[in-house]
Amino acid sequence: MRNLHKIVIAVFTFILMYSCRTQNNIPASGNIVSLLESNEFTFVAQHANPSNLDVINVMNSLPGGSSSRMMDLDYGYSIEIRKDKLEVTLPYFGRMYTSNMDPDKNSYRFTSKDFTINKKEGKKGSLLYTITTNDQQNTKTIFMEVFKNAKTYVSIDSNDRQPISYDGYVTVNRTVKN
Repeated sequence: MRNLHKIVIAVFTFILMYSCRTQNNIPASGNIVSLLESNEFTFVAQHANPSNLDVINVMNSLPGGSSSRMMDLDYGYSIEIRKDKLEVTLPYFGRMYTSNMDPDKNSYRFTSKDFTINKKEGKKGSLLYTITTNDQQNTKTIFMEVFKNAKTYVSIDSNDRQPISYDGYVTVNRTVKN
């Protein structure tokens, strides 16, 4: 009976340890270093992090959910960087100082053909990108920190709204069919 008790505890501990291990949900995207050197990649957002506590408090007050679960994003929200084009499609949660009746203009949905990218080394082997758009009226700067495992942190600074950040990963750009 004592041995059975020890076996049950050992199996329970093994199952607990196995279920709590770190999970890597990043899709394989080839060699990340060569992808980042080419300066042509796509950031796929998985989670939005608004900086406004009012937004977080409102989402926490809704029945049946918490703000952390509501900020998980579906596939399709991304920043696509190519040599001649920057395409941003990201939602926005927070305070806007100049809102618009057009819902497409209340989120980050734009294509820029006039932008500059500055890249430098960050801490622990990460790469820091500073993307400045010159042809967008409200979006000033996009800060992007890409880590060795393709995990990425993005922060957007605008003229007309509070800052917001996103967590996700980088991957290869999708091919364009002509």
